[in-house]
Amino acid sequence: MHEPIPVYQVDAFSDRAYGGNPAAVCLLKEPADTGWMQAVGAEMNLSETAFLWPEGATYRLRWFSPLREVDLCGHATLASAHVLWESGVVKESVAVRFQTRSGELVASRLGDWIELDFPATPAVATEPPPGLLAALGVEPLFVGKSEQQDYLVEVDSEAQVRGLDPDFRRLATVKARGTVVTAKADSEEHHFVSRFFVPRYGIDEDPVTGSAHCALAPYWSPKLGSDDLVGYQASTRGGIVRARLANDRVILSGQAVTVLRGELLR
Repeated sequence: MHEPIPVYQVDAFSDRAYGGNPAAVCLLKEPADTGWMQAVGAEMNLSETAFLWPEGATYRLRWFSPLREVDLCGHATLASAHVLWESGVVKESVAVRFQTRSGELVASRLGDWIELDFPATPAVATEPPPGLLAALGVEPLFVGKSEQQDYLVEVDSEAQVRGLDPDFRRLATVKARGTVVTAKADSEEHHFVSRFFVPRYGIDEDPVTGSAHCALAPYWSPKLGSDDLVGYQASTRGGIVRARLANDRVILSGQAVTVLRGELLR
């Protein structure tokens, strides 16, 4: 039995408890065994569990879904920065630098909002793979694939995005990290809406996905004529992601609320 490890559950990309996307955050003093982190990720059974520990003046950050480690995760990064500031480990005036499988990521606090500096991962037009459109039940306006191995599918209305009822068993056979389906928003409150499906990683639908906006922002920016966008992810929980293009980077902004604090005993 090791020393108890602080663990938090944070609702990211939300200004209220029980909205947005929940992530578990484990604060470690040193690197941990990969198998143990994966077991904890399965135990937490959230779309991602984040593990971070000091590494010089920065923090090493790794993310695990219930089934496997992932290369990039927005909401668990936002949650990790939120925990470091809220717990007093890092002063709110100090930006947090994370070393990850996707390079260095920077989080900064701006009032109630947290900004994340992420790589842009534009989707390149491609032929849909076998089974994708049948699993979604849509006729697309566009199909592309991003550097994160996500398919991006545009459909013709917000209502179609909200009404999607995918065949997740069939969708899980598509060789990709996940699939984001998007459309232009009906209201002036948001520029576009989306939903994100990742059954191959043990989560049929991710509630709010920061990393998906690394492809959504460069896709919608030229279509809408703006580098400063507001996306609404129309899952059951729902969440708002602000996304600003900055050359080959995307600045994601969101809020976060801690809903649980505890300790891992094993």
